[in-house]
Amino acid sequence: MGRWMGAIAVAVLAATLAQNAFAQGSVYRWTDKDGKVHFSDAPPPDDAKDVSQKRMGGDAPDASALPYESQVAMKRHPVTLYVADKCAPCDDARGLLSRRGIPYTERNAQGNAAEIASLTQLAGAAQVPLLQVGARTLKGFDASAWNAALDGAGYPKSVLPGRRAPEPVRVGGPDPGAAQAAPSQTR
Repeated sequence: MGRWMGAIAVAVLAATLAQNAFAQGSVYRWTDKDGKVHFSDAPPPDDAKDVSQKRMGGDAPDASALPYESQVAMKRHPVTLYVADKCAPCDDARGLLSRRGIPYTERNAQGNAAEIASLTQLAGAAQVPLLQVGARTLKGFDASAWNAALDGAGYPKSVLPGRRAPEPVRVGGPDPGAAQAAPSQTR
């Protein structure tokens, strides 16, 4: 009987460790060439369609780990950054948000028809970077205007000592079935 209890304890421990490891990663959803939908913790193949990624557990920004003022600002004025691949102003925009410790969602409009449509609806054109702070939309990267909008929303001016800037939640990216449209870049 003692061996069975030991085996059960080992099995429960292994299952718990596996569950915790999976819970702190990303889950990918995609459709293969035959139309079958897949869910996996591994990135999808290059020919996958309708790819989405959801962060789970430790990878997602944990609002409770953020300073109180960030938690309040995040609820009232969520931040979304629209970017494209190989975009220097977009890199500057990410840097500003990172230095301030701003939790944000990054939407990559490069070659993704749905993200380009969303960007065009917000800005009137497919131009990146575009910052959305709550209902306010700022076109092109202008550090002083962006800082003013973030200040007005109540976000802190820098990451608190001893803390790391939260990783952005990334959405979008190239849509393999769509033409590779590139949004224009503005400063």
